[in-house]
Amino acid sequence: MARVYDNWERLVRATLQREQLRNAGQSHERTPSGLAGAVPASLRKTTNIDAILQAADDIQDEDATVARILCEQAYSMAQNLDPTSDGRGVLQFKTGLMSVIKQKLAKRDGGRIDRNRDIERLWEFYQLYKRKHRVDDIQKEEQKWRESGTFSANLGQLALRTSEMKRVFANLRALIEVMEALSRDAAPDGVGKKIMEELRRIKKSDGTLTGELIPYNIVPLDAPSLTNAIGMFPEVRAAVSAIRYTEYFPRLPADFEVSGMRNLDIFDLLEFAFGFQKDNIRNQRENVVLSIANAQSRLGVPVEAEPKIDEKAITEVFLKVLDNYIKWCKYLQIRLVWNSLEAVNRDRKLILVSLYFLIWGEAANVRFVPECICYIFHHMAKELDAILDHAEANPAASCIKEDGTVSYLDQIIHPIYMTMEAEASRNNTGKVAHSGWRNYDDFNEYFWSPACFELSWPPKKESSFLRKPPKKGKRTGKSTFVEHRTFLHLYRSFHRLWIFLVIMFQGLAIIAFNHGRLDLNTFKEILSVGPTFAIMNFVESCLDVLLTFGAYTTARGMAISRLFIRFFWGGISSVFVTYVYLKVLQERNNQNSDSFYFRIYILVLGVYTGLRLFLGLLLKFPACHTLSEFSDRWSFFRFFKWIYQERYYVGRGLYERMSDYFRYMLFWLVIFSCKFTFAYFLQIRPLVRPTNTIMNLPPLPYSWHDLVSKQNSNALTIASLWAPVIAIYIMDIHIWYTLLSALVGGLMGARSHLGEIRSIEMVHKRFESFPEAFVKNLVSPLSKRMPLERPSPQVSQEMNKAYAAIFSPFWNEIIKSLREEDFISNREMDLLSIPSNAGTLTLVQWPLFLLSSKILLAMDLALDCKDTQADLWNRISRDEYMAYAVQECYYSVEKILHSLVDAEGRLWVERIYREINNSVLEASVLLTLTLTKLPLVLSRITALTGLLTRNETPELARGAAKAVYELYEVVTHELLSSDLREQLDTWNILAKARNEGRLFSRIQWPKDPEIKEQVKRLHLLLTVKDSAANIPKNLEARRRLEFFTNSLFMEMPSAKAVSEMVPFSVFTPYYSETVLYSSSDLRVENEDGISILFYLQKIFPDEWDNFLERIGRRESTGDDDLQESSSDNLELRFWASYRGQTLARTVRGMMYYRRALMLQSHLERRPIGEMNAGYSGSTFPSTQGFELSREARAQADLKFTYVSLFTDATSILLGVPSILLTTRNEALRVAFIHVEESSAGGGKISKEFYSKLVKADINGKDQEIYSIKLPGDPKLGEGKPENQNHAIVFTRGDAIQTIDMNQDNYLEEAMKMRNLLEEFRGNHGLRRPTILGVREHVFTGSVSSLAWFMSNQETSFVTLGQRVLAYPLKVRMHYGHPDVFDRIFHISRGGISKASRVINISEDIYAGFNSTLRQGNITHHEYIQVGKGRDVGLNQIALFEGKVAGGNGEQVLSRDVYRLGQLFDFFRMLSFFYTTVGFYVCTMMTVLTVYVFLYGRAYLAFSGLDRGISIRAKMLGNSALEAVLNAQFLVQIGVFTAVPMIMGFILELGLLKAIFSFITMQLQLCSVFFTFSLGTRTHYFGRTILHGGAKYKATGRGFVVRHIKFAENYRLYSRSHFVKALEVALLLVVYIAYGYNDGGAASFILLTISSWFLVISWLFAPYIFNPSGFEWQKTVEDFDDWTSWLLYKGGVGVKGENSWESWWDEEQAHIQTLRGRILETLLSLRFFMFQYGIVYKLHLTGKDTSLAIYGFSWVVLVGLVMIFKIFTFSPKKSANFQLVLRFTQGVTSLGLLAALCLVVYFTDLSIPDLFASILAFIPTGWAIISLAIAWKRIVKTLGLWDSVREFARLYDAGMGILIFAPVAVLSWFPFISTFQSRLLFNQAFSRGLEISLILAGNKANVQE
Repeated sequence: MARVYDNWERLVRATLQREQLRNAGQSHERTPSGLAGAVPASLRKTTNIDAILQAADDIQDEDATVARILCEQAYSMAQNLDPTSDGRGVLQFKTGLMSVIKQKLAKRDGGRIDRNRDIERLWEFYQLYKRKHRVDDIQKEEQKWRESGTFSANLGQLALRTSEMKRVFANLRALIEVMEALSRDAAPDGVGKKIMEELRRIKKSDGTLTGELIPYNIVPLDAPSLTNAIGMFPEVRAAVSAIRYTEYFPRLPADFEVSGMRNLDIFDLLEFAFGFQKDNIRNQRENVVLSIANAQSRLGVPVEAEPKIDEKAITEVFLKVLDNYIKWCKYLQIRLVWNSLEAVNRDRKLILVSLYFLIWGEAANVRFVPECICYIFHHMAKELDAILDHAEANPAASCIKEDGTVSYLDQIIHPIYMTMEAEASRNNTGKVAHSGWRNYDDFNEYFWSPACFELSWPPKKESSFLRKPPKKGKRTGKSTFVEHRTFLHLYRSFHRLWIFLVIMFQGLAIIAFNHGRLDLNTFKEILSVGPTFAIMNFVESCLDVLLTFGAYTTARGMAISRLFIRFFWGGISSVFVTYVYLKVLQERNNQNSDSFYFRIYILVLGVYTGLRLFLGLLLKFPACHTLSEFSDRWSFFRFFKWIYQERYYVGRGLYERMSDYFRYMLFWLVIFSCKFTFAYFLQIRPLVRPTNTIMNLPPLPYSWHDLVSKQNSNALTIASLWAPVIAIYIMDIHIWYTLLSALVGGLMGARSHLGEIRSIEMVHKRFESFPEAFVKNLVSPLSKRMPLERPSPQVSQEMNKAYAAIFSPFWNEIIKSLREEDFISNREMDLLSIPSNAGTLTLVQWPLFLLSSKILLAMDLALDCKDTQADLWNRISRDEYMAYAVQECYYSVEKILHSLVDAEGRLWVERIYREINNSVLEASVLLTLTLTKLPLVLSRITALTGLLTRNETPELARGAAKAVYELYEVVTHELLSSDLREQLDTWNILAKARNEGRLFSRIQWPKDPEIKEQVKRLHLLLTVKDSAANIPKNLEARRRLEFFTNSLFMEMPSAKAVSEMVPFSVFTPYYSETVLYSSSDLRVENEDGISILFYLQKIFPDEWDNFLERIGRRESTGDDDLQESSSDNLELRFWASYRGQTLARTVRGMMYYRRALMLQSHLERRPIGEMNAGYSGSTFPSTQGFELSREARAQADLKFTYVSLFTDATSILLGVPSILLTTRNEALRVAFIHVEESSAGGGKISKEFYSKLVKADINGKDQEIYSIKLPGDPKLGEGKPENQNHAIVFTRGDAIQTIDMNQDNYLEEAMKMRNLLEEFRGNHGLRRPTILGVREHVFTGSVSSLAWFMSNQETSFVTLGQRVLAYPLKVRMHYGHPDVFDRIFHISRGGISKASRVINISEDIYAGFNSTLRQGNITHHEYIQVGKGRDVGLNQIALFEGKVAGGNGEQVLSRDVYRLGQLFDFFRMLSFFYTTVGFYVCTMMTVLTVYVFLYGRAYLAFSGLDRGISIRAKMLGNSALEAVLNAQFLVQIGVFTAVPMIMGFILELGLLKAIFSFITMQLQLCSVFFTFSLGTRTHYFGRTILHGGAKYKATGRGFVVRHIKFAENYRLYSRSHFVKALEVALLLVVYIAYGYNDGGAASFILLTISSWFLVISWLFAPYIFNPSGFEWQKTVEDFDDWTSWLLYKGGVGVKGENSWESWWDEEQAHIQTLRGRILETLLSLRFFMFQYGIVYKLHLTGKDTSLAIYGFSWVVLVGLVMIFKIFTFSPKKSANFQLVLRFTQGVTSLGLLAALCLVVYFTDLSIPDLFASILAFIPTGWAIISLAIAWKRIVKTLGLWDSVREFARLYDAGMGILIFAPVAVLSWFPFISTFQSRLLFNQAFSRGLEISLILAGNKANVQE
């Protein structure tokens, strides 16, 4: 019967397990066994049911009754939590659990159960369990370990013991929880009393259990933990001791409770005084402890028995944390809260640092307002001083609430937050103008004036600062800057650039018009730049006054007065200079003049210019800046400085070293010399003659009714001639910048050794030098203390051996990581691994891939040898690795044989080797040995090693003995010379053993690990015949090894010991991207039958094979087989996720930092509590078990923290994927925003927001560490920066690396992180670095051509581009997310990004702006790289580029760009402009050049002037226009964009590969892609500045090899590309039809080729780069889909992707303001030009140019509109009315046709006129539609909106047909589709991938 019960219970468990897997669809890496694994997710979230059931399973065999008690308690908890069983899987779980309980009861053979004794039985078992598992002894051992600071257990025991301890403690926790629950109903004087006493004892004194019970983040401060050694480090103990409460502090109340087992400390005082939240206190306590401990470790680890923190370490932390506060006080000229640094003792420094961190840690969104934090700290520190002066502690008055409780959050932060929230709500999700509400910067800048102290303390609720904006009436205005939406910001921010360009153009034009003569008259004309300069400066002053509107009521009076002083001064000076110059011109015309005004003019200009140059140069010297700052104390100097330049809290001291200044000045002088030479000779001078000719022409006849060009010397003609030249003149400076930066960047890259190792062959050749380079750069002094095994005559060999011994564990871990990532196979791992070099073999042992086949080649040389021994060795030594292989083989055989045999056998081995060694010394090897017998000897050795590599069996042992004997026979009787053979045969000892059968009859099977490793290695050395050139095969593995080995020779700081390195955190924000692919995600098929798994198998075939090998499966393993095994299925999900842009990939990559630190720490061997680090005796580094080493794990956790940020708790946080990540990565922390809802009465729901931090507990569940209440919803602005802001309080260390969701990392790169962090202490200019830029590798460029273009473009920017920006230009900002921030610098200055809605849409770059403005320094380093994914489809790329361009449009309006543009010196300002917003300005100018040129040509064609002028003035400046348009064309097609890319190719791939890559890109139509991208950037940048509307666009990070429907492409590109392309096409048609060109077709083609290329690219790129874009079946489906979308009416809730009408409405959403409507109206007027010009060109009108002709054309247009309405009118009336309507339509159509025929017959109207009329009316119709959209409300009021919409639908239908027709025609030809596939996926084809199979779909294969 018992067996039946057992089977039944097993069946129930199995059923529950299957149900759990079916519900969750996935399993944990550490899945709880039995019933515990079947707990539904809804029950696991809030209870420990699974832990209790896990304990029940573990205890079942020890005590079934206790297991039954635990199961019953679990059932009770489940019933209480979900009594109705509503949760998914809960009912099945309860039923199964009850069934198991019944079986347990039934096993008692019907005996009664006395549940009253359950608690007693549980208590007895608890005591027994503690005794059995020696819990008390473990605690005693722990105490001894803590006291001694050493741990004696070996690694194997440690691993088992740690695992066992965790299991025991988990079971004890479960028993305690159940006992506590049952004790509530127990008698208080019996067992219940004992249990309560035990619980109190545990919580008070039991460090081990308490440490495991109390959650902690990194350091268990509340109670010690046995499994975490971090608390035992001397520096940590000293830091904990430093914050302890001393007798000098005021006494806390007696009832004040201290949590856990810790002592009272300064944080308890701060909590009591200011009411900080408990978890904020806990969080910042750990933060301060780690900060102090790490500062101390850099100075030296304390060695005292009671370690103490050095005063210097505390001062360092104090000054760094409070640096911004000190500067703020100095700026406002107020006293600090301390008198002098010397007067502040260490305790006060610590309590002030702690106070600052606590204020910051609970400030929520106020953290974006750093000077507000300074203000709060200033006052709270004063309150703290007052509290410290009393003997008894009292709460601070500012934080006391009305009910008497104390709360910093409610009293200080909440009022400020509520005002911020009210202002943010005015923003209306970005639709309201920036000038209409206060953003974070406005709030912060309130504290840049002493007037901020009017806010008082505690802050007055009625102050203007805290005034909430009313719906109507007066509101608090902006602070010092107003972000008005206008292009004028470009002039205002960079007015020096525009003045310089205008003045230079003016001067060059004057010289050109004077035919290059430089005489006095020319000089006087050139002096006209004076009035230009003065007037343009005055314009800038006017803009200052105009654009500050909105801040006059709140800005400082001094700032406003400065504006008006400069305005009046600018006005007066410009009038004066202009007046004097006019007098100078009068004097020039008057020959009797005494040049009085000329002398005055020269004097004024000379004095002004001299002063500006003198002061400008003077202030380039840092010493002068110091003097200038010193002079601020005198108001006289301050006034003049203030007039010269506005004084802000930020932006002061933006100067560099003189050497740096001269470098970037020289860079720009070279650019200017090239630019102005080109401008003068090819742009300006060729236009002089045509211009003079046109101006002197007599009045010409016009083809149309001229309105503007009479009596003005053909001004519009001259303007149309010069306009494109001026447009290119403005933007071509960027061309020269691109060229020079590519050259400089290439030279700098070569100088830093980039690209020296760029192939696997180079890796092979230089491998011998890697160990020394690695040790020099990447190994700390602790690890370098390597002993040398034995003395050697050659010191270099000793050193090489030592270097290789140090290098080998690191290299092998890198190779192991490549194997874990499935980039290499097991065999490749064996070949790539390097031996430990720790044995007695004196040679350096290299990896086998270097030595493969070398023995065989050496043997061939030996067989062919006809010369001397020396000649043979010389031939072998030509290949150094062949020489290594021969020597290693020789010595390894000796050592192996020596270990195998004993007695006579060992004597034989020694004799043989002695004889051979002697013959080598005597150079008689060729005589001693018969080299032709070597193959036979090697075959015997190979046979022997083949046996020895297997596990020992009696049969194998006999075989090995026989193999040794056969080797003896061959060596003795075949290999040796005859005389030696005779000597050995007659050797008595040997002969006797041979005759008795004892010789080699028994061998000692290898047991020593060193011998076993040598046997395996020798066997591979003799058997591997492949060429090393092909190892590793995987391209990614090759690339990584090439870059890593190359970086070893690059300049980098030396590595510090892990204990001394800079601690850092990694930060990854997460929104809604994929965490981990589920099984269904991998297998669901798209419309073509392609699943993600199928796609990945085809794209990464070698990695798929390696994966199957790793999990022990065959290559033929099917998908179904993998699904059967939950562990294999989980591995499959991770394998796929690691090849996508998932959080799993990012987390794995970032956790390599911890693994690298653990490895480095382990090899440094820093024992806890001892200073003697490094290696002693004969120990060599070993990586065995380093991941289990407590010391290594603790040291890594002390230096590294990884926080992943989730936006809220619903973001899959509590789902299985993220739990899998936290379970697999114990150091991973997840921060998220938790919302608690509660009823607030009146039907309202109140919400409370919490910032929480969780980690995985031992059972794989989320364990909450901290929960900090927020004042409200943290998302007031842009989501991502505010997501970062809420979680940044959980980071640790001195540095923080920001990593995006699409990034990856590699173990070999992680090993260099401590080198990179040392750059913070390096010399990079006047200031220490505050942001370290890091190189990126774009890993998504390997499949499609688009991905390759994007990858190359991005790579050139993040390498060469940023290399030049950082040095010599010194203007690198924060562009990407591998950058490493100085954490303390940035968190005390507003954080690592800005968050104001819309204006900070590109939040990342503002971190760079902020860092630079606050006297930071941003560098770039390329010896380390981080992986990055990029968008791979055209639509993804377009959305990304649109997002970035829109962000740049917002930057134009921002105060950061304005201040940098104003405060940088001139040359640095140029660098800044052309590498940020200026890039987009130049991009826009490139497109506008086409428009300017073509509209100019259209004007000349319509007016008829082109013919008239060309006849008289021949070439009309065509040479200049051709130069301009050719330059424009080269920019347009991306030639100049490609120059840095090509330079990068040359540098890192070599010249031939670079040329090949560039040609390949051109053949793959990269020029079409770059031209298309130009349109994307232009559209979004321009529209953002005009109308706003920039927003985050989710581009998606999936695998894009799918066909995009025609309608989807049309929706995305219609307004940004198609409309503009058709407009250009229309202009070109007009130019062809009506223009005059005496140069013929060739001249026309030269002038218009770039424009035609632009039209074709913009219209057809989305279809050229669309997979299967020319496949007939898909084309047909696309047409059906497009027509359905076009004709669908839409309605409420219908999205734009489903209905044309909804999409049309969405496209108009950006036009919100009156200003926007006016601008749209002005821009739309250009379309009326076509109708006005064409009607006068008709044959019908002849030469009549009266205005009536144009008027009549409008009558015709109105008539056509009415006819259209008749044909489209279809009301829902009776059938009779429908008949009348149809009859009317028929009559109208016949009448229209007849009228048309009569007009053509009886008048001059021709058939071409009809087409010309269509050409005229189409743009007019579009203009009317555009105007109607701009004034939508008025049109709706007039009742015309429906008609406008129908006309708009007609236009979209027409545009769609025009684009679709060529696509459809090309789809007829099958070879076009094949050609397109090759074009798009050449990279994949070249790798032999089955792209055609992917594109065609998998369904056919499945069916087959």
